[in-house]
Amino acid sequence: MSRKDLLIALLIVTVWGANFTVIKLGLSGVPPFLLASLRFLLASIPAVFLVARPAVPFRFWAFYGLTVGAGQFGCLFYAMHIGMPAGVASVVLQAQAFFTLLFAWLLLKERITTSNLLGLFLAALGVVLAGDLAGTENQIPLHALGLTVVGAACWGISNIIVRQAANHAASRGERLDIFSLVVWSSLIPPIPLALGSIALGESPDVMATWDQFNALSFFSVAYLAYAATLFGYGAWSSLLSRYPAGKVAPLSLLVPVTGLLTATLILKETLSLQQWIGCVIVCAGLALSMFGVPTRKQALLNPQTAKDPNKG
Repeated sequence: MSRKDLLIALLIVTVWGANFTVIKLGLSGVPPFLLASLRFLLASIPAVFLVARPAVPFRFWAFYGLTVGAGQFGCLFYAMHIGMPAGVASVVLQAQAFFTLLFAWLLLKERITTSNLLGLFLAALGVVLAGDLAGTENQIPLHALGLTVVGAACWGISNIIVRQAANHAASRGERLDIFSLVVWSSLIPPIPLALGSIALGESPDVMATWDQFNALSFFSVAYLAYAATLFGYGAWSSLLSRYPAGKVAPLSLLVPVTGLLTATLILKETLSLQQWIGCVIVCAGLALSMFGVPTRKQALLNPQTAKDPNKG
């Protein structure tokens, strides 16, 4: 990966990590479902008039929009509204990787390795520690932590939908454009999010919010729609189209790191030692699941020391 593209990748994961802090700032003046709805509304319009429709049937990007918008971000925004810290949320949401493995095993009959299971165990332990469920002064409300985990599960389902959509496009000799999928699927979430807003009694707050919409509210919505969604997914898709996934995907492990740092620096969030340990354990579980445990044979074949077998 070139130095320029590496810097772009690092910028993306920083933008995505800071996304959680911006959500928290936005929630200070905008109800959660309204904020989520505006995010997707601005991400889809006017972009849908400039970006070609995904090369898959409507059902794929409709279900993707429901699972990501109404599921993942609906749960996340409401969880943060009722007490989920931004930094811990950025870590717990990465449990999506394990839900993706689980759903791929159940629905696609893909194999789960020992490293996957060990990583899942570590991540689960880390979530318990990060949530501080023992009940100290930094304890996170259980329903807020649970909603964040549900959001991670919805993200995992959306990953399976993307995989199925990509396979469908490939069967027709076409390629799925992830950026196009993100833009067009963003048309779907505002409707269920609006219904959720009504169901939760946000409507009076919504009317008051429009009268009190300030610079911070505008910044939050614009950042979530344009920086985190359009720039983030657009640039990430560009990198994935030019480099092997193995060179790009591991950088996403930096998202919880930048999420914790920005929440600490900007929101002044303080975590107990136990919670920091929990966050580190979650990241370790993700790394273990992604890279596995190096074997002695792999160590001997390290490209820095091993002889190239193709050269005799």
